[in-house]
Amino acid sequence: MDEDGKVRQAKRDPEGVRRDILSAAMEEFSLNGLSGGRIDEIAARTRTSKRMIYYYFGDKEGLYERVLEEAYAKVRGGESDLGLDALAPVAALTKLCRFTFDHHRANPAFIRMVMIENIHHGRHLLHSEAIRGLNRPAIEALESVLRRGQAEGVFRAGVEALELHWQISALSFFNVSNVATFSAIFGDSLFTADGQEQLSRHVAEMVLRYVLSPGHVDFIAQAAG
Repeated sequence: MDEDGKVRQAKRDPEGVRRDILSAAMEEFSLNGLSGGRIDEIAARTRTSKRMIYYYFGDKEGLYERVLEEAYAKVRGGESDLGLDALAPVAALTKLCRFTFDHHRANPAFIRMVMIENIHHGRHLLHSEAIRGLNRPAIEALESVLRRGQAEGVFRAGVEALELHWQISALSFFNVSNVATFSAIFGDSLFTADGQEQLSRHVAEMVLRYVLSPGHVDFIAQAAG
């Protein structure tokens, strides 16, 4: 790099450089995986150097782990901004379901990163205390919504927050992870704007039908309205 280039790079905001590297790394790793992702490509996209990337993140696996943390931080941060405690239980659960579905749809790189990490048997997630810390509040928030709904008699007893989180995640995850194969077999009508809006509503409705106590199914129509 020429002398002017060195000066320009030196003047760049360090935090901005880190953000740029993480954004480029998310794209690179989500498309090519940990083994196939190239640090040279990330450096080229961010107008920085491999040396600078290693300075910030240690090594390739350190960068990959940090990208995973950022991906989970984004979805959990979005959940914390929903203000579920201020909503009635049915409205809160509906909002959480719709947010999860719509977030995953809008962030396919996050889904690909989760799929890649499963190929690695969750090794990097197990190594990251930050990711475990990020995800615990998600279950606690759902537990709070369930407790309030059960106390009001709207939600039935015996529903566990962890299992419900699994169900919401599964319904939202498949929509992104299997879009290529599903649309190749059955066509893409479910993946148009109208099809996705309908699926988002119906995911929330399915979850509510599972959670609502007998005699409160009418809350589904209220939530949809």
